[in-house]
Amino acid sequence: MMRRLAAGLAAAAVGATMVATAAAPALADTDPDPDFVGGRTSLQLDVNPEPARRGKAIDIEGKLSVACDEDYISGFVAVHHADYCKDSERWHRLAWKRVTILFQADGSDKWDYVESVRTSRDGYFHTTERAYTSGTWRAVFEGSRYLAPSEGKDWVKVYGGRRH
Repeated sequence: MMRRLAAGLAAAAVGATMVATAAAPALADTDPDPDFVGGRTSLQLDVNPEPARRGKAIDIEGKLSVACDEDYISGFVAVHHADYCKDSERWHRLAWKRVTILFQADGSDKWDYVESVRTSRDGYFHTTERAYTSGTWRAVFEGSRYLAPSEGKDWVKVYGGRRH
């Protein structure tokens, strides 16, 4: 664990960053890797109101957490069994992580990129979009060196005709 801590702090001190150049972000592979050493993550997603009226705003919100039963490190943040997780807590919320919002209309096999948001200091994220058609909303955390990827989905029915 100390080697991982030293390596993570050294990389953060040097300012090592990765920049993605793709037009749309890659989708996370949420199948657990048996050799992965790091924190298991959970991404909860809720889209409201349900059902939604065509053309009206909907709220897309959720929470990103990591399981407290395993140690992990990410940059300058290290969470160990006793550091931040109380005996009654099973999950620790993750701050300042990027979450990608996608949408798939009913009948389509393609996911459309909507936007990327960051979690707040409390691990929550929120954005507002307009609803035009029924379909599935998807939030994806792509993971990092010491955090496993995760995703959440929510299907929303959209009703109402066109305005004349």
